[in-house]
Amino acid sequence: RRMVASFVVYIDESGDEGFRFGEGSTDWFVLSAVITEKDTDLETVKLVDTVRMKLGRQPADKDPLHFRKLKHEQRLPLIRQISEASLRAVTIMVYKPSITNVELFQERFRLYFYTARLLLERVSWYCRDHKTAHTAGDGSAEVCFSNRAGMRYDELCGYMEILKRKSDINSVRIDWDVIKADQIAAFSPKYMGMQIADAIASSFFFGAQINQYGFVEDRYIRMLKPVVYHNRGRYNGYGLKIWPGEAEQLMKQQSHMTWLSEVYSF
Repeated sequence: RRMVASFVVYIDESGDEGFRFGEGSTDWFVLSAVITEKDTDLETVKLVDTVRMKLGRQPADKDPLHFRKLKHEQRLPLIRQISEASLRAVTIMVYKPSITNVELFQERFRLYFYTARLLLERVSWYCRDHKTAHTAGDGSAEVCFSNRAGMRYDELCGYMEILKRKSDINSVRIDWDVIKADQIAAFSPKYMGMQIADAIASSFFFGAQINQYGFVEDRYIRMLKPVVYHNRGRYNGYGLKIWPGEAEQLMKQQSHMTWLSEVYSF
């Protein structure tokens, strides 16, 4: 009989997949994952209710905390609660102006799927390396994507199955003992875990995307450091990856991206 999963993963995005720069498309597309242990998942994600009470908001099903819609002073207690929680975060930041084969990534959901692949690689490494003798379950993860309009998740599962069959050919580094296609599903953004993933993805987006006034807001990113996945102090390529590789070098030279070196040692 199959054992239950050991981990729960919530995934959400910030930014868009378009390439019409200067005409509404964002420079950055960000996809973030929140990893919890299944045994303590509910206890962990209830931090959203704690913050909601502090803000005097309605119950979760009526008034989910959408990070973009919160004021700066309302975002801070949410990020503080996340930074102190028993969870880990993984984020892929795609700088679209650095993508050379644009035509390929303009295909339907191609950029989203590829970013999800990069994300799930790192999620699987974390789960594989942090399952102990005391961790319940079989070491696998239940993967919960935020429901996207127009996208069928059987397409994503099909993409994962193709990756699994061609892992050696395409240098796919997902640990398939952790990520299983039949444990991938889509959930409403109202789920508390989704609201945490939304906050993290939005935080990294706001720290990189220059707003209409010429500024970024990197305070949230700095606060989140305690929960970002790292391997012996190395964040680059683990809890945080910038893609394409050319973009990483470019961003190191940008004055609004100093948090990369100051906080995450890029």
